[in-house]
Amino acid sequence: MVVTSVHQRTEQKVTVEFQVVPSNPKSDAEVAEILKGELGFGSFFTDHMISIVWEKETGWQTPEVLPYGPIAMDPANAVLHYGQEIFEGVKAYRHPNGEIAIFRPERNAARFNKSAKRLALPELPEELFIAACEKLTAVDSRWVPEQEGFSLYLRPFMFADEVFLGVRSAHRARFIVIASPSGNYFEGGLKPLKLWLSTSYNRAGVGGTGFAKCGGNYAASLVATDEAFANGCQQVLFTDAGDNDSIDELGGMNLFLVTNDNKLLTPELNGNILAGVTRESIIEIARDFGFTVEERNVTVSEWAAGVKSGYIQEAFACGTAAVIAPIGYLIGPDGFEIALPQPTGDVTVRIREEITGIQFGTRADKRGWLHQVAQ
Repeated sequence: MVVTSVHQRTEQKVTVEFQVVPSNPKSDAEVAEILKGELGFGSFFTDHMISIVWEKETGWQTPEVLPYGPIAMDPANAVLHYGQEIFEGVKAYRHPNGEIAIFRPERNAARFNKSAKRLALPELPEELFIAACEKLTAVDSRWVPEQEGFSLYLRPFMFADEVFLGVRSAHRARFIVIASPSGNYFEGGLKPLKLWLSTSYNRAGVGGTGFAKCGGNYAASLVATDEAFANGCQQVLFTDAGDNDSIDELGGMNLFLVTNDNKLLTPELNGNILAGVTRESIIEIARDFGFTVEERNVTVSEWAAGVKSGYIQEAFACGTAAVIAPIGYLIGPDGFEIALPQPTGDVTVRIREEITGIQFGTRADKRGWLHQVAQ
């Protein structure tokens, strides 16, 4: 089978052949029943998945479209012992005219390869990453929800797939894409988040894997996230390992503060912070709107002082899954609290409406961010 992948900005056509393994997909009625229910996030999965094997001697093999299902794995598989794996998050959206578009997959492809390089995994040609996302979306297009605010979440990932217990980079790896029809990431939709300030744990350190999207970073965040949940918060805020006042990011999202003189403040990409595709998009939108965006060191004490003086009015978190989520409070041990004067402020809403409007096809894609999927 042949799929043609077209990137809107370059109009460069890349043809990738996929080997299709017969499957037994759900009926249209079953899919419709799932899509009209409470989808949540990451709870349901489509009928198929993409799989591509890499071997050191021969490189990338023929891409396959497989039935979605368990992966057979030897107990001595290297990934189970050394955690050599990476992943991405991409979304496909159904537009009012019925067409489907993927949001900025080329940026995810580029970041995926940066992660691969850091984790000593093989780099995947960007056109192959995009074609795999497009192919799965096309094959399972009936799984792309029509409901407002819903989307098809794509999860590309790669892991060491070699039966070997020696400590070295793997000689065999596997790239897979799965897809999940999803609703809101946070229960209740666009409600202000309450963040927990972690003072006992750090997410990453200088020279580590903070900039890479690998499972180990998220595993390291979970104990602090449980602490956040125990304190009535939805996310945890991490500070720098060498300076407990300098903000890095949330457990799975980037951070922005909004000032009363049309500025957006966001922690600079210092090697510890994931370069979010949503973060990058927000910066471009904000500058187009006339805001000044400062990418620099941002501290908890600056945030607290700014709210007290009235200089900082809003705060929001961003990421592929939730897109933009307003922040109402930052709390921490010993009664620490910052309460935002505008928990769901005008700037947060304006930027969110612009980016989601582009994604869902209700606003013009002037920047060429959408990748149309042939159905």
